[in-house]
Amino acid sequence: MKKPLFAIAVVLLYALHQDTWNWTTPYPLVFGFMPIGLFYHVCYSLAAAALMGLLVKLAWPEHLEEEAETGVRER
Repeated sequence: MKKPLFAIAVVLLYALHQDTWNWTTPYPLVFGFMPIGLFYHVCYSLAAAALMGLLVKLAWPEHLEEEAETGVRER
């Protein structure tokens, strides 16, 4: 059940990366100095890092870790 949810999250995050709505205007300023497009990418980067962390922690294939620990590779 985890794999489809992670796949949907990755596709959704990929789709959110295409932020064409913030390209032409620097306003409003977030915190009084940061253009909205830059703030969006800061939030996007944090979300992408969090998702990648979750993928490594929860969806990493365990057989790869076992191979790395034992040094034996099954064929």
